[in-house]
Amino acid sequence: MTPHISNPSALAGIRVLDISRILGGPFCGQVLGDHGADVLKIEPPQGDDTRTWGPPFRDGVASYYYGLNRNKRVQQLDFSTEAGRQRLLELMADADVLVENFKSGTMEKWGIGYAQLAERFPRLIWCRVSGFGSDGPLGGLPGYDAAVQAMSGLMSINGEAEGGPLRVGLPVVDMVTGLNAVIGVLLALQARQASGKGQLVEAALYDSGLSLLHPHAANWFMSGRTPQRTGNGHPNIYPYDTVDTATGPIFLAVGNDRQFAIFCRTIGMPELAEQDDYRSNEQRSVHRAALKVLLQERLAGADAQLLAEQLMASGVPAAAVLDVPQALTHPHTQHREMVVQMGDYQGLGAPVKLSRTPASYRHAPLTPGAGFLPQGEPGV
Repeated sequence: MTPHISNPSALAGIRVLDISRILGGPFCGQVLGDHGADVLKIEPPQGDDTRTWGPPFRDGVASYYYGLNRNKRVQQLDFSTEAGRQRLLELMADADVLVENFKSGTMEKWGIGYAQLAERFPRLIWCRVSGFGSDGPLGGLPGYDAAVQAMSGLMSINGEAEGGPLRVGLPVVDMVTGLNAVIGVLLALQARQASGKGQLVEAALYDSGLSLLHPHAANWFMSGRTPQRTGNGHPNIYPYDTVDTATGPIFLAVGNDRQFAIFCRTIGMPELAEQDDYRSNEQRSVHRAALKVLLQERLAGADAQLLAEQLMASGVPAAAVLDVPQALTHPHTQHREMVVQMGDYQGLGAPVKLSRTPASYRHAPLTPGAGFLPQGEPGV
């Protein structure tokens, strides 16, 4: 996909100062940039830590960094120096949004914290990404994705029933925190339209991790029973699980009784939907172990991809389990413009599609920048 030449995107004209590192903050900045904001990323002299998080590397910079820093222009400043702090203040004067994730107290030590500068920059929206927030029993402590997965209960409900707690295989807490930061920034921009005033937006990994506990939290609030690991199975719905076939696993996402009846007809077992043990979702969930054995036996000779296509065409969600290369090269991935290419850079596309103000791709990672672009500059 070629980059967009103009920038009619939703956040065109919004200037973002991204002084964050690692994942949550930079991901927030990239999303804002994809939707048109002029994002200037400020890194310390040694660069963002994720430049070293590899392999793989290109020209000494890790792929991890490339995946989070598109649509930004980059410069380096040392905030521990007077010159670095003075330049930051100059940039703040022109910014609409600042995104940071410094350890609590660090910016205050340098005299450039939110409370110290809020009156000086009353329209500035200050977005703070942190591990646990700035106060409370854990306030100000550092937090990383996996540790918060452990603390928030996510690991306790992830993994096979007979296995131990398992980290989700991607930094889900960091990424959701980044998305929550985006939501907070957009809410604050909307509020500024009416009041003319900026505010502090706080997105904490801990809060975001807890927010992901549906339906396990809802189940515990109502029943008092500690949620358990169910492997690929859903705790409230069945069959919502993987089943092995001759060509690999298929995921069945049968969400209601009507879909189950269609599913049973499609696999040549219409009578299954009429049995008392499987007639309703409640009964299927109770008798899931026996039902899974029946489905394993029936589908042992099936082709996962063909069966998934048949079920989807009949209105039953299902999918063969793909690996990452298969997913990224799928024809529908290309159709949805979910892979972006600019020169030798490739990255994931913006998942939110706007009909009138679409996302735009203007700057590959590592594009240099000394300051914000002039207003109206398309950024090509």
